Amino acid sequence: MTSTATPTDRLHGLDALRAGALLLGVVLHASLSFFPQQAWIVADDSRSIGAAVVFFAIHLFRMTAFFLIAGLFAHMMLARRGWAGFARDRLVRIAGPLAAFWLPVMAGIVTALVWNAHASGLIVPGAPPPPPPTYDWTNFPLTHLWFLWVLLLFYAAALLLRAPFAALDRGGGWGRIVDRTTGALVGPWTPVLLAAPLALALWLDPAWIAFFAVPTPDEGLIPDAAALVGFGLAFGLGFLLDRRRDLLDRIAGWSPLFLAMAVLSGVAAWGLAGGPRLTPMVEPTAAKALAAAVMALAVYSSALAAVGLCLRFLSGRSPVRRYLADASYWIYILHLPLVMLAQVWVQDWPGPWWAKLAGVSAGVFAVCLVTYELLVRHSFLGRFLNGRRVPWRRAPQAAAAVPAE
Repeated sequence: MTSTATPTDRLHGLDALRAGALLLGVVLHASLSFFPQQAWIVADDSRSIGAAVVFFAIHLFRMTAFFLIAGLFAHMMLARRGWAGFARDRLVRIAGPLAAFWLPVMAGIVTALVWNAHASGLIVPGAPPPPPPTYDWTNFPLTHLWFLWVLLLFYAAALLLRAPFAALDRGGGWGRIVDRTTGALVGPWTPVLLAAPLALALWLDPAWIAFFAVPTPDEGLIPDAAALVGFGLAFGLGFLLDRRRDLLDRIAGWSPLFLAMAVLSGVAAWGLAGGPRLTPMVEPTAAKALAAAVMALAVYSSALAAVGLCLRFLSGRSPVRRYLADASYWIYILHLPLVMLAQVWVQDWPGPWWAKLAGVSAGVFAVCLVTYELLVRHSFLGRFLNGRRVPWRRAPQAAAAVPAE
């Protein structure tokens, strides 16, 4: 099958998936306070295994799919702008927001932690405060903005690896070999091929908690091996797929199979992980090897299923999806302190967990969307985050150019 897209076409399905991956982070973090056991700083009075199921289903594919798309878009931008333009853009739109928003986000998180400590009776009025934590490069709290730091590492690696390849490939022979190899990698066997190195990395990780699938590198400036392998393979595959856009049609065509693989392996992975059991599998036993293999298969099959399904069903133009895609970056940056504050606020309220989860998620979405519209979309922040500032209203000349019916 050959793709109708060219390298200059906008891939609306992948835009939608990238936005969905970021927006689902709100629901994912909101669900943590409703786990049946203590899994988060805030523990709601209403808890259920259902909240853990919601978290597991989202976490299984979300960031892996995001890094696959990020790799594809990275190669697209690199081809258009060259390495200097690419590096300049990524420094402004990835490193810039990380540097600008980390401190305000951290202040919001600390505020939520202090409020929760008072609400839970952990801080006695008049008692001396606990000593502040000490941080270094091994435990630096990247918070939920860790993905920006990891993206910067992958961008740097892509530039370093591509430079000698491009210098040696003047005639394009190596490029054709790479393209043929990429074509051979993409098929119903793709999740299995990708899962093998990730399963090994998970098996060798003494701190691996199976329920969390690919570990989140949110502490420390050097991500652990399992995160680098899991997300790095997805980024690398996406980077290569931009050279072979026709393979996106192949992924879309196999999406029903990928979805079936994801459901079966995901259910098995849940069972092998012991559900929301939060103790690490320390020893590299046979049971851990099986859990790692099934979990790795579930991670990549679910990510590829999400990519294929979005390419099949969300590739048309949609003003609503485009708006949410533009807003998703701001929403993800802003959401975690708001989620934590909302969790503290509602933790003692009566009501079922699912209603409170929906209320926290909807409330945070509403605040983020309002602030995006009023503070970001039409201001310099819109250019800073998304590369463009949308005017408040259409220019009169453009409106006059529309013919009357």
